[in-house]
Amino acid sequence: MKLQTIVDIQPSAWKIGYEDRILMVGSCFSDEIGAQMQERYLHVTCNPFGTLYNPLSIAQALTMTEMPVLVEHEGLWHSMAHHGAFSRADKNEAEQAIRGSIETMQQALQEATVVIVTFGTAWVYELKNGISGLGVSGLVGNCHKLPESCFNRRRLSVEEIVAAWKPILAQYSDKRWLFTVSPIRHIRDGLHENQLSKATLLQAVEYLGDYFPSYEIMLDELRDYRFYADDLVHPSSLAVNYIWERFVDTFCTPQTKNELVLQHKRWKHEHHRLLH
Repeated sequence: MKLQTIVDIQPSAWKIGYEDRILMVGSCFSDEIGAQMQERYLHVTCNPFGTLYNPLSIAQALTMTEMPVLVEHEGLWHSMAHHGAFSRADKNEAEQAIRGSIETMQQALQEATVVIVTFGTAWVYELKNGISGLGVSGLVGNCHKLPESCFNRRRLSVEEIVAAWKPILAQYSDKRWLFTVSPIRHIRDGLHENQLSKATLLQAVEYLGDYFPSYEIMLDELRDYRFYADDLVHPSSLAVNYIWERFVDTFCTPQTKNELVLQHKRWKHEHHRLLH
């Protein structure tokens, strides 16, 4: 009796191993898979700007080399291109953290042999022109709890996403690029709007490069809510582990798989907390 719709994934022609330098950028699904890699001592840099969701903000993070304008809101200084983890009460400390993230991103990108990009949503927020006191405008990677009235919200088109990414792929054609779409639903956008968003991302990826179907695995193979966390949106640890195994089966040789098992045992031993 067949109780699952299995997503057919052919083994990749190119492989990922311990000789690679991996850069992961994008939604929190990148954080999850990046953590799996870190627990096995693969050479991976994960989200130097923090978690980013829309394709244009992710592209901006890869290409940013100058310090962005900081915005003060409710006692904190923010970069509208960064996650809130880089916000600080002291402006100098915020600048130092953000400057360090830019340097980390550029170094990781230059050294990377593999770049894995996870798109989360096609919905974006853009600061309205003429907002006094902010000194910035345009698309943001994080709203940092600024009033909704400060932003225009819209959905990116497939053409916009492809146009933003094609120059990056051409500039770094020596690297292996892998794209995936996060299976995490952005239910605050609305369920129908989320589906439109994911469809836009999936279409855009078709024009960009290799694709790993984490979205399809979660929705088809793991469609039961027992594979979700308590919020019924994020994958449970069981689901993350399952998708990680599918990833390894696709991109790793048998020798690398064996090494991953050994290194994970080493990681668990080194992080074991002794009771006595």
